[in-house]
Amino acid sequence: MKSMRQTKPSVGILVNPASGRDVRRLVAKASVIQNTEKCNMVFRLLGALGVLGVDEVFMMPDVAGVACHIMHSIQHGRHGKPEAMPEVHFLEMPIEDSPVDTLRAIELMVNLGVSVIVVMGGDGTHRLVAKNCGNVPLVTLSTGTNNAFPEIREATIAGLAAGLVAMERVAISDVCSRSKILHVNKNGLREDVALVDMCHSSTSWVGTKALWQAESLKELFVAFAESDAVGLSSVAGLVRTVSRCSPYGLRLSLVPPGEGIMTVTAPIAPGLMVPVGIASLKEIRRGEVQTIEATSGTLALDGEREIEFGENDTLKVWLETNGPFIVNISKAMDQAVKNRVFVNFQKQGLCFGNGTTPGSSHGEAYGGETE
Repeated sequence: MKSMRQTKPSVGILVNPASGRDVRRLVAKASVIQNTEKCNMVFRLLGALGVLGVDEVFMMPDVAGVACHIMHSIQHGRHGKPEAMPEVHFLEMPIEDSPVDTLRAIELMVNLGVSVIVVMGGDGTHRLVAKNCGNVPLVTLSTGTNNAFPEIREATIAGLAAGLVAMERVAISDVCSRSKILHVNKNGLREDVALVDMCHSSTSWVGTKALWQAESLKELFVAFAESDAVGLSSVAGLVRTVSRCSPYGLRLSLVPPGEGIMTVTAPIAPGLMVPVGIASLKEIRRGEVQTIEATSGTLALDGEREIEFGENDTLKVWLETNGPFIVNISKAMDQAVKNRVFVNFQKQGLCFGNGTTPGSSHGEAYGGETE
């Protein structure tokens, strides 16, 4: 692998082979996206990137068989002609089969100068990517358990959106926006982030990480809350929606069902609808520091317990609006239509209903909106 920054557009693809395999698959009977399907998604991405002229793709190696399957299929031409796809490079890095791999791979991709990164995983995967991606735009694809942050989209269209951004066929300012991000600080020393929610649980250990026992929930912070979300943020989203672009989030104090000011029945995991009591709900503004008043427990970041704390620890949480750049796939495709990226007119002088021709400055009458 080249160690210097790339001079031509390239794309990073981060596939988490472990996404969608936590305990919530057992307790909620949620579906599983097998690694073979993740490989198929990668090839659909590569085909779309190749159509738009992307020459190079950088991927994270793994020990779960994803990288091996992709390399073997490329070598034997099992997914189309190799010359029609970008050249795939697997990053030269140690593999620990842990979240460290994601952090390391994203750092290497950024150092190589990739123009955009396609992320395939759940909320937890995207949280890790957000820590190291800097200003590189992300195309988010859901392959995890709780997926409030990444989109469920066809990989072909996601690949086209990534290629449009990488090849500068659409402007980043037109199709990308900053996400909000929650920060937490423990004792003024350790800092971590979440893209969707942070939740205080009375459980004293991290354990299997996934948080799904509603009776242990104490406080919930959300960057955004959507009514159609699955996960802890749905507790807030079914009471009050907060869009991804609103300059504030919410803080909820949680109690047993039947107590507090209301009870909401929410899908805190796929197929797992549970009642949760809410004692209070208030807005939190950008930079407004919130202190967790508790003697012990764990703090879950985007649904996974990451931080243990005791009576001598202090946790402070705050919201910022300078999270990672996210590519809006629909906007990217709409802008490509306006820019006529996918159209090749072969007949000159062909007239449409209002007498205009392709390329005419008097209206766009070939299927798009007039301006």
